[in-house]
Parts: sequence; structure tokens; C-alpha cells
Amino acid sequence: MTKNDTATKLVISSVSKRFGDFLALDRISFEVSTGEFFVLVGPSGCGKSTLLDLLTGLAAPTQGSISLDGKTITGPGLDRGVAFQQYALLPWRTAQANVELGLEAKGLPRAERRRTARHYLDLVGLADFADRYPAQLSGGMRQRVAIARSLAFDPEVLLMDEPFGALDAQTREGLQDQLLQIQRSTGKTVVFITHDIEEAVYLGDRVAVLAPRPGRIKRIFEIELPGRTSGDEDLRSSPVFGRYRHEIWRELREAGERRERPAEREARVA
Repeated sequence: MTKNDTATKLVISSVSKRFGDFLALDRISFEVSTGEFFVLVGPSGCGKSTLLDLLTGLAAPTQGSISLDGKTITGPGLDRGVAFQQYALLPWRTAQANVELGLEAKGLPRAERRRTARHYLDLVGLADFADRYPAQLSGGMRQRVAIARSLAFDPEVLLMDEPFGALDAQTREGLQDQLLQIQRSTGKTVVFITHDIEEAVYLGDRVAVLAPRPGRIKRIFEIELPGRTSGDEDLRSSPVFGRYRHEIWRELREAGERRERPAEREARVA
């Protein structure tokens, strides 16, 4: 899907963010379409998490604006679901009770909360673990609970900040496949942040490369991977996948080289 295929969901317009004298983000602009899987990739320190804070409404831009369905984001809201790397599950609540959190905030009756939470636990393959506590679940299972919780209250956009970063490679790839299946079946709009180029290429309909210090959009790639929706196990080793991976890696490398001061570059070469 490209942003021309359907209605615009998110608009980020000339957004900058300062912390005192430090400019973290510099005039970032992009749009995300309804039902699009949009990935932001960049190195540590490029402002990825700062941008997510702005999208969630936990922080406000120093300049520019962010709107969702035409309404300016001025704070947190139930129109946005968030999944973090560290799961953020409440240890004293079962998987079922954790998924019900957002539903409680919406004021749904108890029976409806339970039915909805079960549906989303089933969607992520954890219906049989509804009564388990986070300490009784593996890392991958905890992340699936976090995803189910984020989806259960039916947000307009799902915001994900390196949600698979702490997982082993096999678990990570499995959850990437599952997330794609869920996103395709629900039609949710997803903004996904990662530093992993392969993850960005595999998941994204489009991939925006963030250049560091200050963070800015360097280039946005349209990703077309035949076989991705069918779960092709050899996709990551395909020539087209390798081409996207190399082009994005080159953009990130060039951004890093331009950021270095000449004296630093000379010292490194010496």
C-alpha cells in the first residue's frame, strides 16, 4: 500500500523538538495512510523515541503539528495504542486482565471486556494462557499480550517502539510474521520504530530513514516484496530484499558520515 491508495490517517507537518539548546528533531514531515504499515528506521540518537513521544501525545512539538484524522494531537488518547520494547505489563494482573486495561478506561461492561480480551488473546495465539501472570510467560508471549492489549480497545493507530528488540532472532521473526498477519486482517494503521534494517524492510509498506543529530527524514522508500503476504520463508534471502536492505544501509551510512566533523573523520582514518 502507498499513501495514495487510501485516505490519510496521520499528518506530521514540519515538526521540530528542542530540549533546551539541543535540537532533537528538525522539521520532520510525512503522512501515513489508513491501513498502512509505516516504519521509521535509524541509529541510536536519531530521535526515533522522541518522535514516538510526540505521536503518543506524551510530549508536544516545539514547532509544527501532528494530526490524526484531521484533529491535532494535544495529549494521550484512546485513539492510539502503544507497544514498547519492555512490554509494560502489570505483574499483578493476568494476561486477560492486562488486555482488559484499555477496555476498562473506555468504561465497557465487565462481560464485554472479558469477551473482547479473549478475542484478542486468541488473535495472538494466547487464548490458553489468559490466566497466566507475566512472570509465567516467555518474553515473546509477554510481547504478544502487549500487542493484544494495544489492539483490544480498537485504536485508530498502533504505535510500536522497537517492540521485538529484546527478543532472540527466532522469536523475533515469528512475531514479525504474526504482526503482519494481524495488521493485514484488522486493517490497522501501524507506525513501527526500529534500528534493525532487515526488520524495517520485512514489515514496512514504506520505510522512512531518519538521519541523526538533529533527527530528520532523509529518504522514504516504497517497499514492494512479492511473497511477503503469503509468508514466503525465503523472502529475506531474495535479491529484491537484499537490494532494499543495501539501499537503506547506504542511506544510513551516508547520514552518519555527513554528521562527523572533518577533524573526527581524519582522526578515525588515521
